[in-house]
Amino acid sequence: MKKTSVSIMYDDEKLNAIRLYMSQRDLDFKEELEKSVDSLYAKYVPANVREFIDMKGSQVKPSKPKKPKIESEEKT
Repeated sequence: MKKTSVSIMYDDEKLNAIRLYMSQRDLDFKEELEKSVDSLYAKYVPANVREFIDMKGSQVKPSKPKKPKIESEEKT
């Protein structure tokens, strides 16, 4: 599934404090943030929509057939 970036503005001192205390517990800020976003997704997106998105994401995209190369005729 394609990933995208999310950017928010947050107080620098608070963010540094979060990272400091998380590192003391051997926690990764990015992983915890992803868990939080996943929780929001589960809370607000209806189950049938989540199932549909999961089905779409698990489908293997068929590769496009390659066009055959046309060989140029040699001049005699």
